[in-house]
Amino acid sequence: MIIDGNEKEKAAMAEFHNNNREEGYRLQEEFVSEFRKEYADKDHCPCTKACRYHGNCKECVAIHRAHQEHVPVCMRPLVNAKIKILSELTEHTYCEN
Repeated sequence: MIIDGNEKEKAAMAEFHNNNREEGYRLQEEFVSEFRKEYADKDHCPCTKACRYHGNCKECVAIHRAHQEHVPVCMRPLVNAKIKILSELTEHTYCEN
């Protein structure tokens, strides 16, 4: 199962954007159900850094929200992709790629 950029979850978000919340939630529940089955006993955490909170998203995110210095490693590709899109508006003159 692919988590990042999952097509079913993207379809769910498209339904939410089209004000079809019922279908959005249905698709989202399918994604979560598939996730729970697939990762019931497998590691889903993409973080490559040794950490005592590896795989414990709830505590990891709480820690990062609390100290507010940086985002968790698993969220960096998403944040960097969004920043890249914004940076294109200024021909990447704000930061280097």
